[in-house]
Amino acid sequence: MVEEENIEVACRKAVEEDDGPKGVCYCFWGPIYWFKMLAVEMHWSFVFGVVSIYGINQGLGGALSRIGTEYYMKDVQRVQPSEAQVYSGITSIPWIIKPIWGLLTDVVPIMGYRRRPYFILSGMLGVVSMLFISLHSKQQLVFAILALTAGNLAGAVADVTVDACVAQNSISHPSRAADMQSLCTLSYSFVDFCYISSFFKGFSFSLLPNGVFGLLTFPAALISLVGILLSEPQVSNFAYNEVNQKFHDAAKSMWTTLKGPDVWRPCLYMYISTMVSLNINEGLFYWYTDSKEGPSFSKEAVGYIFSMGAIGSFLGALLYQNVLKNRSLRDMLFWTQLLFGLAGMLDLMLVQRMNLRFGIPDYLFIVIGEAVSQMIYRLKWMPLLVLCSKLCPSGIEGTFFALLMSIGNFGDLSSSWGGGLLLHMLNVTRIKFEDLWLAILIRNILRVSPLCLLFLVPKGDPNAFMLSTKDEAETSEPDNIELASLIHSVDDKF
Repeated sequence: MVEEENIEVACRKAVEEDDGPKGVCYCFWGPIYWFKMLAVEMHWSFVFGVVSIYGINQGLGGALSRIGTEYYMKDVQRVQPSEAQVYSGITSIPWIIKPIWGLLTDVVPIMGYRRRPYFILSGMLGVVSMLFISLHSKQQLVFAILALTAGNLAGAVADVTVDACVAQNSISHPSRAADMQSLCTLSYSFVDFCYISSFFKGFSFSLLPNGVFGLLTFPAALISLVGILLSEPQVSNFAYNEVNQKFHDAAKSMWTTLKGPDVWRPCLYMYISTMVSLNINEGLFYWYTDSKEGPSFSKEAVGYIFSMGAIGSFLGALLYQNVLKNRSLRDMLFWTQLLFGLAGMLDLMLVQRMNLRFGIPDYLFIVIGEAVSQMIYRLKWMPLLVLCSKLCPSGIEGTFFALLMSIGNFGDLSSSWGGGLLLHMLNVTRIKFEDLWLAILIRNILRVSPLCLLFLVPKGDPNAFMLSTKDEAETSEPDNIELASLIHSVDDKF
């Protein structure tokens, strides 16, 4: 009892410190109090899990994986840009079927634990898959795709558990929903920013393409470490014969929630707005590194360019957290969607070499364009992420949040394959880029088309939105979590 009172006092003090008057010095000590507030109010293991998975595994690991895969497909497998787009979509399938991993971690414990074994096993899978690619200089394409898919599977399983923690804490602490999304984004972007600002970046770029996959074993191993250190109550006498019924109940609850207009309308907007923004990044990457038609950037230069997007994303998260988090959802989506389309015109100016006419070097122009595009993209997605965290029904927070995120991931897959088809139709190949400008123009026009669908999303502040259900009165207030079980509480002491 005394311990609970001490925790409550510490929580209240941390919140008061973070919500107190803000001056110039707040820029320095403010983030420290903010992290302290979240660690006390949500429990330190939640913050550790978010920083580890979003920051190290997805931030640092994602930056290394993207640049490594780009060069691996181009220089080792020697595929066309349109083919690389299709293969990129295939390897991302584990992220699209995240609800399956959510259901498994929610209702099927292993050796009495619902979370720890999945973290540990997924980390081991990530280590093995990355070693498989790094130790084979020339692997058959089908086995390479399988290994990359397995690596994405490891990341998706870890991600769905952390997503569940964010979703439940967003319900139990609705006023902190935006803070938690900011924590996820800032962890992702800040770690990536520290990486590109360190000496380590030059070393990692020198290992491209195969050697960088060896480095990716370390972020994957961190997933297993999270599982080892995880504080989670053990399930006793779990009735495995009831698993089928629990799967059925969870699927029924998801369908009941999803078919409500408050849920399916923003989900439809999220999918369409992602799908129509065709992904032609492979065509642009091949052009960046072409010695005749393009600027012929080095591996280190391309790595800098791709990683500089993290700075834009980091600034976007800061801007949303401190200025825009209470803005109307429709207003935010209108301006960010419009600016997202306009930012794409920078790629068109670059491919047409218009920047040289103004005396702006290719490298500087593309760095600015990447940072601006990623900042706008982050501002576009953060209010949607906050809204998604509020749409999750109690009891299946992890699985339903994974379902909502998989809708966005399916939009990414559609965008990638649609972009690959567009590149193929315009005959953009490894050495031919005459119509790349047209692909960019078509993409930019499609980016602003979702503006006519803004009626699908709520008008007000996403932080104030709460999902109403028939069983709301019967649902008890969820407890603080310590990266522990999120469905059918197994520890009656909480």
